[in-house]
Parts: sequence; structure tokens; C-alpha cells
Amino acid sequence: MSIARKPVIVRKLTRDWCAGYAAANPAAESIETADLELLDTSGKLLRIAWNDVKWVCYVRELTATGSASHLSGQLSNQDAANPERLLRRRFPGRPRVAGLWLRILLNDGDELDGVASNDRSLVDGAGLLLTPPDTRSNTQRVFVPRSSIRELTVLGVINPPTSLRSSMDLQPELFENRQNDLLVS
Repeated sequence: MSIARKPVIVRKLTRDWCAGYAAANPAAESIETADLELLDTSGKLLRIAWNDVKWVCYVRELTATGSASHLSGQLSNQDAANPERLLRRRFPGRPRVAGLWLRILLNDGDELDGVASNDRSLVDGAGLLLTPPDTRSNTQRVFVPRSSIRELTVLGVINPPTSLRSSMDLQPELFENRQNDLLVS
């Protein structure tokens, strides 16, 4: 069975990080295995315990230039310190993306805002898949395993725009309005 892999930066709770390619749906993978399977840039398969993972950032490219030679130790100081390029960790105002606006306090004391889909994965999933505050940066999505979450706060529920809501079908009426049948003679 072939697994679709996406470019990721995995940040560990020890502040170390590694780059490579991981499964596109980390929640499904983490239910099946106790480890994150990461195919590093040299083609070696690494297994990282979920208890050691702070977050998995799904990125557009692995470095500023996108070349693998930068990953072998020639990163700039800024990329070495913050390879995810996750510069903004809080929303400056109310998010425009539909979902639950969350603030997460991690075990190492860092905070991260994000928007999660309002579905069952919030309760049953092995972690949370968030849309970060700055979607124009390198990081497109952030997966935070439950083991690294200390505190979770729901800041708001953002509904889809009215144009989308008006196009959704309304719930059909369960009972027809039978006023004639209800009249007592």
C-alpha cells in the first residue's frame, strides 16, 4: 500500500527538529502506530515516538530555497532556529476561516493559536490538525499530538460566510403543517 507523503518539519519537545516527508493524515497514522514515520531527505526511514513530538508542521518547502543541500548543515541562522518559519503564533484578530478558533498551551510552555475543523476528530483523534495564523508563511498546517497539549482553550466558533450558509440545504420539516386536520369541530 502506497502512503502519500508531504514535506514536514517535525519539532521535538527537546527543541530539536528534523525535516523530511510524513504521511498526509497524521491522525490516522498515529492511531495505528506509536511512532511517527518520517522519511528524511537522504531517504532513510526514521521513527519518532509521538510522546517526543511537539508538533508536525506541513510546509510548502523544506528550506528557503527548497534544495536538499541546505538541509545538510548549511542553513541560515534564521532557518536553523525556526525552520518552520512559523513567525506568527497568534491571530491578530478574529480568523476568517470557518472552524473552531483554539489556543493551545503546550507542555514546554509555548502557545499556539489555530483553527481546527469542527468535527469528531477534536474528541476522538490522536491530535489536532490546525490552520496556523499566517497561512502565507511556509507552514500550511500544524498537527499537534495530544501528548504535547497541556491546556486547550476554545476562543470562538467561526461559522462559514453567509453566502455558503444560504446555499446549504435547510433541514426538511418533519411534520407538515396540517391546520385543517387539527381543527376541532
